[in-house]
Amino acid sequence: MSSKQNQVDTEQATEQELQAEQHAAGEAQGQETIQPDAAYVAELEQKLADAEDKAKTEKDSALRAVAEMENIRRRAAQDVEKAQKFALEKFVGELLPVIDSLERAIEHTSDESDAFQAVHEGVELTLKSLLSAVEKFGVAPIDPKGQPFDPNKHQAMSMVESAEVAPNAVLAVMMKGYELNGRVLRPAMVMVAKGPAIDTQA
Repeated sequence: MSSKQNQVDTEQATEQELQAEQHAAGEAQGQETIQPDAAYVAELEQKLADAEDKAKTEKDSALRAVAEMENIRRRAAQDVEKAQKFALEKFVGELLPVIDSLERAIEHTSDESDAFQAVHEGVELTLKSLLSAVEKFGVAPIDPKGQPFDPNKHQAMSMVESAEVAPNAVLAVMMKGYELNGRVLRPAMVMVAKGPAIDTQA
């Protein structure tokens, strides 16, 4: 074999060795890319877990803030509603003695007498107008004659034996009560019936 042929064979062998080394280096580099360092992976996983925890915390805080704002809005709406309903409470309370006086005036005058007929009718019309006016603002009388006694709306002034109504029922109303949009301004002053006394000597 000639020296020239040997040289060609040597060059080919060297080239093949270089290609093999490059191929091996490429595979090693690919393995490093596909399989990164375990500590680096653990660090990334920890960062992801921390980010998820922070996102969950922020979400919970946002939900709590929304709920608190809704509660504040609801309470404010209730306060406004109460203020609108009961803004006239003191004013109506001052009018109640006036209504009582007009009712007493009607009771003590008669429309049968010519002398008092005009007065009686005038007072009666005035009372009706006043009651109609306050009724438009949610004022309603409490006149519980014959109804069961209700301590939330009635004030018992006395108890009397009676066969006319059931025990613990209102026998007579001494003074009407009034309420404003369901809230008692003044309880009705009432006389309550009680059952007949039991004769223990029989």
